Amino acid sequence: MKLRTRSILQELNELAEVRNKDDLFESRAVNIINSAINLLETLHKHYDAESADELERRFLNAIRGQDSAKFTRGIKKIVETRKANKKLLESKKDE
Repeated sequence: MKLRTRSILQELNELAEVRNKDDLFESRAVNIINSAINLLETLHKHYDAESADELERRFLNAIRGQDSAKFTRGIKKIVETRKANKKLLESKKDE
């Protein structure tokens, strides 16, 4: 007889199947919503108001459209803009 080892994740998934599916969905949804709220609060602390609003809009649209790349493009756009502005300021200082 072969002993079969199982991962902790497999064990947890099987426990989740035993529990009430409604409770499971509710629990996961609450966790996701709280994480999203924390993310948006952090965005507004870390970025200026205009950038934070743009990222919040992209985040919500990414969820609606089921396309995380929309949010990723927004972050990349902000990073590129920061780099360009930094180079512009440095070139003006050298003049």
